[in-house]
Amino acid sequence: MTLQQLRYLVAVANFGTMTAAAEALYVAQSALSRALKALEHELGAELFVREGRTVGLTAEGSRVVRLARTVLDTVTAIEDIGRVAGPVSEPTLTVATTSTLAIGRVARLVAAFAGEHPEAPIEVTRHDARGAVLAAVRAGTAEIGVADAPGPGDLRTYRLADAEVVLVSPPDTRLPDPVPWSALDGLPMVLPERGSERRSQFEAMFAEMGVRPIGACEHNDRVNWVAGVLNGEGSLIWYRDVAEDVFGDSAVIRSLDPPLRRGIMLVCKENARTRSARLFVDLARRAGHSEPDAD
Repeated sequence: MTLQQLRYLVAVANFGTMTAAAEALYVAQSALSRALKALEHELGAELFVREGRTVGLTAEGSRVVRLARTVLDTVTAIEDIGRVAGPVSEPTLTVATTSTLAIGRVARLVAAFAGEHPEAPIEVTRHDARGAVLAAVRAGTAEIGVADAPGPGDLRTYRLADAEVVLVSPPDTRLPDPVPWSALDGLPMVLPERGSERRSQFEAMFAEMGVRPIGACEHNDRVNWVAGVLNGEGSLIWYRDVAEDVFGDSAVIRSLDPPLRRGIMLVCKENARTRSARLFVDLARRAGHSEPDAD
């Protein structure tokens, strides 16, 4: 068994096809396929199941992939020892996220990272929606991304938390707590601008719940979201931890019924190799913020 075989295995698990994995690793598909067949032979177990053009994992395959990730993470940690002992000259680690998540969760992670690794420069770039965050990671303008779930199949994904989605309203808004979704029908609300990715996500959620709120205040800027609530223009759907940090006692925060929770994920490329990126992911995992998504 070789580290190369383990890297091939993890790549196939990430990309879902032998062809895509081979292209990502810049190897011939035939070489990748032979290496994985040799691994199956050595283990005496089938790791893959073919599903049309895609490749799935058997139960044993999923178990081996989880162990392979641990092995590869350990190897890169060992490789870092020599670099950590000497002078560190790392490029700035760029973390892409949405403006909402940048307010609380990402800010706390970045502060903890800066405290543990003051020698490693780090910056946060804000984007309007999840799609732009993932695009930044894919394009290489950011090495780490933090956004709403679900995670894409072409990036390595860690689940940071499950965040509660709540309704934030001006103090004089008469609503029960928790708020039934039906109460949002005709309710004046603060919403993203029409045509934006974020607005499309809201519209899909409202359609699923069978409600049609009124867009009383429509902006993509989160500052205007807050102002819309404080000025009494409408209610806002946001994450509880962000809403509590931003509004405090100046607005009423209510749970929804049935409750709604959204996964928050950390994403990076499988071949993200900079020391800062690995340290950032390691910090999130050690702090209990993150667990690798199931394969």
